[in-house]
Amino acid sequence: MPDSSPQIPKLAHATAETAPLVAGRRDFFKYRDLNVSEASLGRMRAQTMTAIRGMTEPTGWHYHECEGQFIYMLKGWVDLEFETGETLRVSEGESLFIPGGLQHNEIATSDDLKILEVSVPADMGTVPCDPPART
Repeated sequence: MPDSSPQIPKLAHATAETAPLVAGRRDFFKYRDLNVSEASLGRMRAQTMTAIRGMTEPTGWHYHECEGQFIYMLKGWVDLEFETGETLRVSEGESLFIPGGLQHNEIATSDDLKILEVSVPADMGTVPCDPPART
């Protein structure tokens, strides 16, 4: 007989020793998983992204298949441009929420960048797209 009891999120604590390095979207970042995906039953993912080196070229236009992506800049800065025509520099101590589906392009980072990134849900797809048409 299948177990029909509801699944309940569990406590997750990550340390430098228990938060594993994981594969990520960009080869110029190291990604450290903070053990939230499994604990939240896939409702949320949290990780840190640390620059191995600064970006040498923009990532290219893309959007994420998710409800939203939140970043908090722990160190350094990142420059992003958005389909709205807005360009932002997010610097140490600042945060940014990017709604799912919003087209954007990371155009530059500092060499010492470190970001806390959270996505809802945990499984966040990245879809390349053409640059937005500007009038």
